[in-house]
Amino acid sequence: MAQIRPFRAYRPCQGMEKRIAALPYDVYNREEACEVVKKNPESFLAVDRAETQFGEEVDTYADCVYEKADQMLREKILEGKFVQDPTPCFYLYELTMDGHSQTGVVGCASIDDYRNNVIKKHENTRADKEEDRIRHVDTCSMQTGPIFLAYRAKEDLKEKIGELKKQAPVYDFVSEDGIGHRVWVIDNDSDVAMIEEAFGKIPAIYIADGHHRCASAVKVGLKRREQYPDYTGEEEFNYFLSVIFPDEELRILDYNRVVKDLNGMDAATFLTRIEEYFAVEKKGQSPYRPTEKGTFGMYLENEWYSLSAKEEIKSEDAVEGLDVSLLQNNLLNPILGIMDPKTDKRIDFVGGIRGLGELERRVHTDMKVAFSMYPTSIAELFAVADAGRLMPPKSTWFEPKLRSGLFLHEIER
Repeated sequence: MAQIRPFRAYRPCQGMEKRIAALPYDVYNREEACEVVKKNPESFLAVDRAETQFGEEVDTYADCVYEKADQMLREKILEGKFVQDPTPCFYLYELTMDGHSQTGVVGCASIDDYRNNVIKKHENTRADKEEDRIRHVDTCSMQTGPIFLAYRAKEDLKEKIGELKKQAPVYDFVSEDGIGHRVWVIDNDSDVAMIEEAFGKIPAIYIADGHHRCASAVKVGLKRREQYPDYTGEEEFNYFLSVIFPDEELRILDYNRVVKDLNGMDAATFLTRIEEYFAVEKKGQSPYRPTEKGTFGMYLENEWYSLSAKEEIKSEDAVEGLDVSLLQNNLLNPILGIMDPKTDKRIDFVGGIRGLGELERRVHTDMKVAFSMYPTSIAELFAVADAGRLMPPKSTWFEPKLRSGLFLHEIER
């Protein structure tokens, strides 16, 4: 069963929350991060990406970058820009996008639950991407970016959260991208105990987004255990910062594909090849968004098409039955020659937040053909994780993104 426990968060002082809250560190390249921090020096991105404080001659992963992150973080705390709650609390974090709201419980999850697969994964992680966040967390002794977790909705938690949200939030603001953010502090002993007990009855929790941050936090915790062999298991380094959402409130957007060429074919030959596996129908000039599983949009030579998978290529397998697998295994690989989408430079991926117009733009500039996808469902994600399997690359795009800097979890220095 899952162990989710309260903690004493460092969080922005009243009035600073909008300026401090930042999108996750990994949605920007270095140039973009520098622009964000230049525009708003209070953005937590300055701490999460401390290379923004140096010239280009300083390597992104230099020791001084992580030391600078720690220095800036401690200065902000000393200046009173962050406050720490006096007792362990849970927090509620509501995000609203396009009229849709989702509310998660902010708490700390157990690194042992991660290791024992109570917290389930659906992606592999890369050691090089982990190393950056390992050094950041270890140097700062602070987890700054929450892991996005999900659970199968429970009525008792739903009722309790609804009840607690009737109180006044401590933060209530709209970020520059139009996302609404509201936060409640849950410090009543009986409410805290009820939430902790409710999660203790949940057999499995799932990583929705943030596999690398999660793996990094766990490895820092294990490193601290080696440093302190008399650890009890109660130390904060045994837990990692998380926001846990009920599955019924989550939205996964489409994660679309664009390909640079037709693998030596002309358009007519390419369409003929596709018809071996898919029913093809012209849709005209208007962008086509698939409306059900097993269907795809395709933009080719200023024309939109719908592609419907034929019955013989469909599968009940948790992974092979995913739409991203159907497209990869029956079109991208055998027809376009994209054998490994993780490494092939001829394919790129476009998050659904950018809209179908971005697919048309790419085809008119640097690509030849685009595919719009029907979004992977949270139930499909759970099924893959429950089977102990991994999803193909770029299967899910979660929106809205959790902000960094609203909740900081300190581990022993």
